[in-house]
Amino acid sequence: MTPLQAVWPGKPYPRGATWDGQGVNFALFSQYAERVELALFDERGRERQRIELRERTDHVWHCYLPEARPGQAYGYYVHGPYRPEEGHRFNPHKLALDPYAKDYVGALRWHDALYGYSIGHRKADLSFDRRESAAYMPKCRVLEPAFSWGDDRRPEIPWHEMVVYELHVKGYTMQHPEVPEALRGTYAGLSTKPAIDHLKRLGVTTVELMPVHSFVNDRYLAEKGLRNYWGYNTLGFFAPEMRYSASQKVKEFKTMVRALHTAGIEVILDVVYNHTCEGNHLGPTLSMRAIDNASYYVLAQDRRYYHDVTGCGNTLNIEQPRVLQLVMDSLRYWVEEMHVDGFRFDLASALAREQGQVDHLGGFFDAVRQDPTLNQVKLIAEPWDLGEGGYQTGRFPLGWAEWNDRYRDGMRAYWKGDEGQLGEFARRLTGSSDLYGRSGKRPNASINFVTAHDGFTLHDLVSYNDKHNDANGEDNRDGHNHNLSWNCGAEGETDDAEVNALRERQKRNLLATLLLSQGVPMLLGGDEMGRTQGGNNNAYAQDNPISWLDWRPTPERESLTRFVARLIALRREHPTFRRRDFFAGPAGERGHDVRWLRPDGVEMGEAEWAEAFARCLGMFVAGNGLADTDRYGVRMVDDDFLLLFNAHHEDVAFVLPAFEGASWTVEVDTADTAHDGLGDGGARHAPGSQYALRGRSLAVLSRPLAPE
Repeated sequence: MTPLQAVWPGKPYPRGATWDGQGVNFALFSQYAERVELALFDERGRERQRIELRERTDHVWHCYLPEARPGQAYGYYVHGPYRPEEGHRFNPHKLALDPYAKDYVGALRWHDALYGYSIGHRKADLSFDRRESAAYMPKCRVLEPAFSWGDDRRPEIPWHEMVVYELHVKGYTMQHPEVPEALRGTYAGLSTKPAIDHLKRLGVTTVELMPVHSFVNDRYLAEKGLRNYWGYNTLGFFAPEMRYSASQKVKEFKTMVRALHTAGIEVILDVVYNHTCEGNHLGPTLSMRAIDNASYYVLAQDRRYYHDVTGCGNTLNIEQPRVLQLVMDSLRYWVEEMHVDGFRFDLASALAREQGQVDHLGGFFDAVRQDPTLNQVKLIAEPWDLGEGGYQTGRFPLGWAEWNDRYRDGMRAYWKGDEGQLGEFARRLTGSSDLYGRSGKRPNASINFVTAHDGFTLHDLVSYNDKHNDANGEDNRDGHNHNLSWNCGAEGETDDAEVNALRERQKRNLLATLLLSQGVPMLLGGDEMGRTQGGNNNAYAQDNPISWLDWRPTPERESLTRFVARLIALRREHPTFRRRDFFAGPAGERGHDVRWLRPDGVEMGEAEWAEAFARCLGMFVAGNGLADTDRYGVRMVDDDFLLLFNAHHEDVAFVLPAFEGASWTVEVDTADTAHDGLGDGGARHAPGSQYALRGRSLAVLSRPLAPE
C-alpha cells in the first residue's frame, strides 16, 4: 500500500467515511479530544499510514483524501486526558472504531490490550495501559454504496393487516434442508425461495429480525466456549453483522430486503440504541469510550461510573445533540440506504430519559416525529428499561406501537387456568383499550405476543414448569423465574399420550387466541412448528441447535403449521378480527358490536366477571358492528362470529346464543384432532342448541350476517 500524499480539509458532514466518487471524506465527533489521528490499514490489517486531522468544526474532526477508495480499512487514535474520575478515558494506544462505520473487515480477538487500563492492576480502571490494541481489532472499511434496487418498493402493510414473525437470521435457515448449505444462516439464505415460501405459506406480512447491527461476542462467553447468539451487544449502528453474510459484503443484506419486498413482506429491525458493547467502567475500549467517553455515555454523579438503566453496563447519552444525531442518522440510513420498513427499539424507555427521568415528549421523540423519513415507517417500542420508572407499557407517544407484556401475561395466566382472569383476558383480547384507548391510539398500538425470543418457546411454555438453563453455564440462575408456564402434567418431553395431546391443544389455544385478538399479532419464529429449546428460557448464548429451527417434518409439526396458516387466513379474510377501532359495546351506532356470554348463553353481568372460579366465557361479535370503511369509504360488514373459551379442565355444554340469525358453522375447534383443530366438516348448529366445548379448548363459530 502506497502512502496517500494529498490531504485536503474536507467537511464536518456527513459523519463517518463517505465515498463521493472521487475521494473519501472522513469526519469524527469528539468534543473533548485534544488531537485525532486517522490510521489507514492494508488488506491484511497492517497499519500503513497515520494522518493527523487538523481541521475541526463544531467539535467534528475532518479531512478529505482524494486518493482514497472504497475498501480502504481505517480507524482512529484519539488523544486527550485519561482521567476516569472526571469521565475522560482517552487512550491513544487503543484503536477506536468509527461510530459511523458502514462496514468492517476482520474480527475482534479478545486480549487484555483491548482495555484502556491494566487488567489486574491494584488501581483497576484508574490505571493506564500502553499496549497497542490494533492487532486484535476489526477495522472500519470505506463502503461503496452503489446497489441496483430496481423497482423495489416498501410493501406498506397497514398496521391492522400486519402479522409479525420474529426471526433470527441465522437460526431460521441454519438447519433448513432445502436452503443450499453454503447459504444457511445468512442473509442470502433468508433470500432463498424455500425460506420465503414458508413465510408466505403462513401468511406472514412482516418479519422482525433480531439484531443485525454489528455486535461482539462477549469475552466472558468466549472464555466459556459460548457465543452471543441474540446480538444485543452493539458495536456499530450502521454496519450489518458480517457473521450472517455468506459473501462478506454489505449488499447481501440489501439483496435480502429486496427479495422479501418482492414477496410482499416487510422487514423490521430489532435495534439496540440504549447501550453499546463497551460495558461498564471495567469494559473494553473499542469505539466511543476512546473517542469521547464523557459525551457518548450517561455518567453517574461520580463520573468514573456509568448511569446504567439497561443492565448492560452503560447507557447511550441521547441528550447529547451529536449522539442524538448519531442515532437519527443511523435510523435514516437503514431506511433510505437499506430500505427497511421500520424498527423495534430494545429497552426503549432508555431513549426517553432526560436527566435520568422518562420523558415521552423528550428530544428523541420530537426528533423522530418531525423527521420526514422516520415518521413514515413502523416504530415499535419495548416499553421498559431496568431503571427507576422505566416500566412504561401504554405510555409511549402517538405514532408508536408497543410490545404488550400485559397481553402475554394475561393470556398465559388464563390458559394456565389461574383464578380470576376473565376480566384481564377480555381486555387483552379486545385490543387493550385500557392501555391505549385514552391516549387516542387504536388497537394496532398493541403488539400482541405470547412468546418471544426472551423466554420459553410456545412448546416449552406448555411443557415445563421451571426453566432449564444449565447449558448457559450460570448454574440455572439466569433467565426469568416467573414464566406463567404449565407442563400439563409432566416436566419436559414425555411419552404420555394424554399429556402430549393436552400440550398440542394448549398450543392451539394460545395461537388461536393470539391470531384472533384485536391488535397486531407477533409469532415467535418456529412456534408454528412446535420448536423447543429444551426448557431453556434464556438461550442468548446458544448458537447451536438449541436455538436453531428444526425443519424435520413430523405429523404434529405439519398439523400445527396448517392450523396457524388457516388462522392467519381467517384473520385476513374477516375484518372482524383486525378492527381499526376499539369495540363500542352497547354504545355502538348499530347496537352491541360485542356481547359477552355465560356458558348458559345469557349475557354476563358484573358479578360473573368477578367470580374467581370462572374460566369459561363466550364472545359474540356482530358482523354489522364494524365502524371500518373500505378504500372507497363504504362501511364494511362481516359475518357474525362466536368465540368460545374454556380454560377449565372439564367439558362445558355451551348454549349458543339465540340472537336472530342463521345456524352456526364451526371454523375452529382446538379439541377436534380429526380436522387439525379446524372445524367439524361443515355441520350446522342451531341457535339455542348446546355446543360440546371440551375442557381446555377454544372454538370459533360463524354465520352469515342476518339481513336487516
